[in-house]
Amino acid sequence: MGPMLPIVNPVLWEIGHVGWFHEYWTLRHLHGAGPMLERADALWNSSTVAHDTRWDLDLPDRDGIFAFLSQVLERQIERLGRGVEAPGRYFYELAIRHEDMHVEALAYTRQTLRYPAPANFAASAPRAGAWPGDADVPGGRWRLGSTAADGFVFDNEKWAHAVELQAFRIAKAPVTNAEFAAFVEAGGYRAREFWTKPGWAWRERARAERPVYWLPHDGRWTWRRHTRTEELAPDAPVAFVNWHEAQAWCRWAGRRLPTEAEWEAAAIGEPVAGGTRLADGKRRWPWGEAPPDHRHANLDFAFAAPVDVAAFPAGDSAFGCRQMLGNVWEWTASDFLPFPGFSADPYEDYSQPWFGTRKVLRGGSWATSARLARPSYRNFFTPERNDVIAGFRTCAP
Repeated sequence: MGPMLPIVNPVLWEIGHVGWFHEYWTLRHLHGAGPMLERADALWNSSTVAHDTRWDLDLPDRDGIFAFLSQVLERQIERLGRGVEAPGRYFYELAIRHEDMHVEALAYTRQTLRYPAPANFAASAPRAGAWPGDADVPGGRWRLGSTAADGFVFDNEKWAHAVELQAFRIAKAPVTNAEFAAFVEAGGYRAREFWTKPGWAWRERARAERPVYWLPHDGRWTWRRHTRTEELAPDAPVAFVNWHEAQAWCRWAGRRLPTEAEWEAAAIGEPVAGGTRLADGKRRWPWGEAPPDHRHANLDFAFAAPVDVAAFPAGDSAFGCRQMLGNVWEWTASDFLPFPGFSADPYEDYSQPWFGTRKVLRGGSWATSARLARPSYRNFFTPERNDVIAGFRTCAP
């Protein structure tokens, strides 16, 4: 099970929960089948099984859990072979994307728990350097959120609604390790004036002096990556920093985090001719309509770590912003709140219990599936979480 760290789930629990979720929503909820494992709900229903108790549950062993997953998959395939009407497709889509979320969670859980790095992934990231400067994004009316034409979406994305944006300038790339190191070396973690009150309380409680995995070595910065210590790539985006750390860096640098509406407009907006305002429409992806592949973004484990911020120029947005998708999730200034007219989908506990307690992240990481890393997808974590693969991009004040 590994060392108990309540910030993440036990790996064995997480894998079983993925199988339970598939079974619950497709075979049981949609098709009316009975439970395949008598104790499944008491073990893996995340709505009722308290987080801190998951390390002490009497789980099946590894072989038993993988056998359960295989049986669920076999029954799904058999049931799909008989056909599923369009409304039922939603629950299969939901379960697949839920699995995507937990695949990414397993990736950063391995890092948190000091498990060895996964094998058989591309290890050497391309060295492309920095991508400095700001992009100018004009103001105008922006339709924030998703529409029915976007295919499967989560309830917190519904529905697109108009917001007015003033013109703004946003960094063409996320903040790099080298840029964040300047803050650390300037004593930023010890300077109260750069931190919000909750941020300073977190820093004192965590006794933080630098990002969680950073280690000084012979006058340079290294980081603990799984079980090894490696050189910190200066031009890769800073990762494993929380919202408080991002906010403190912004105050130190005289910058600010973008709102999620600004982030979305910079990612998939377009200017009208002459660039005086935002166009009415939006792109499907930052680069256009073509689905993402490994030319556009560091997604789907293309590389098992962040790459330099100047990599993937084919993925630039209309405004020249790079890596709006992939590499690291990006914190925004926005609280995770419902859009106007929100109503919960059948999985009621996905969004509704967390409104007002979390911050919105956008864009996806190297471990995010392209099914999830849509520009309108809203990820959300509490502001002290520094175990997720998150960095940040900034705006001029």
